[in-house]
Amino acid sequence: MKRPPPARNDTELSLSPAMEDYLKSIFRLEERQQRVTTQALAERLDVAPASVTSMVKRLAERGLLTHERYRGVELTEAGRRVAQEMIRHHRLLELYLTQALGFDEDQVHAEAERLEHFISEQFEDRIDQILGRPTCDPHGSPIPSRPGQAPVSLEGQLTSMELFQPGRVLKAPACVREIGLVPGARVTVLGKPQGAKVHLRVEKEEHLVESARCQEIIVKRD
Repeated sequence: MKRPPPARNDTELSLSPAMEDYLKSIFRLEERQQRVTTQALAERLDVAPASVTSMVKRLAERGLLTHERYRGVELTEAGRRVAQEMIRHHRLLELYLTQALGFDEDQVHAEAERLEHFISEQFEDRIDQILGRPTCDPHGSPIPSRPGQAPVSLEGQLTSMELFQPGRVLKAPACVREIGLVPGARVTVLGKPQGAKVHLRVEKEEHLVESARCQEIIVKRD
């Protein structure tokens, strides 16, 4: 018998879309191994620091995050589960909108951002089934699997690649595509000295790329 999708508890069911957006933003900042400060959240969400402080307090009272002075904000297990669920919804919706409904890739983010808060787990599971249980969204970002753990894969930021370990680009910002860093391109890190540009081989050519840009490039090791 097919196991039903896990149900949210009462705390998680009563969350507003704004609360879910906060949890998702904290999760993404944590993914980048950043200390999640209220200032970083304010900048990411484009809201006033006072609004962040108020929302962080409300989420902490619900047991979804912890906040300590000078240490920043950290998600609890329950908060991380909600955040990963929202990311799963978002990325499955982006893929469904492009593959089933014919949306352009540059249109789907805003649509998925609106819909992700309102679809049921049964609807999400049906999309997942129709799409063939995908592991990546249209932009190459991994889709977390239920109950919220990211799938085990060889994917990650280009800056996490070991030296001389070849890989292929899954996702890259437009600003680096002119040097061949496009989805599908073979890339190898030849050197990454601290405080300096990253030395890359892209196909057969070598380039120096800012570390910050390399953090935006997602690759899969060969």
